[in-house]
Amino acid sequence: MGRGVRDAEMAGLLRELAEFRYQLRRFLLFSEEAACRRDLPAQQHQLLLQVAGAAEGVETTVSYVAERLGLRHHSAVELSKRCEETGLMERRHDLADGRRVLLRLTAEGERVLRALAEDHARELHDLAPRLVKALRRIGSLGDGTVGAETSGGEMRRRAR
Repeated sequence: MGRGVRDAEMAGLLRELAEFRYQLRRFLLFSEEAACRRDLPAQQHQLLLQVAGAAEGVETTVSYVAERLGLRHHSAVELSKRCEETGLMERRHDLADGRRVLLRLTAEGERVLRALAEDHARELHDLAPRLVKALRRIGSLGDGTVGAETSGGEMRRRAR
């Protein structure tokens, strides 16, 4: 395969990655704005979503949400305290292990999250075809090896 083909493949992959990133960013921006319209900081919305959306049997602790949100533990503590202060969440110490703090949405937290979930579902209904299209194109172009170098420094595509 000539160098021009590899360059074209890479250019195509980069275009598709850029398109996917653009569509993803559009959704994230929508999400931030939707939370703001409901007088909820975006991080608080994300916290509520992680607590409410935890798999059955998963204890929604501060450590759990810190991991899910990519936050340091102390940042998740402060975020959960702010949600508690606004009446969206309850925090209580685990009876079995007093070091752990368990999080639960209040009825108001559930009401706000339900409204946001409906907004997000409508937006994703419109945006999903563009996201899926971009992902499919990326999948057909980039198997993770476009532009991969061999040990000798040559470019090659690895077999799957």
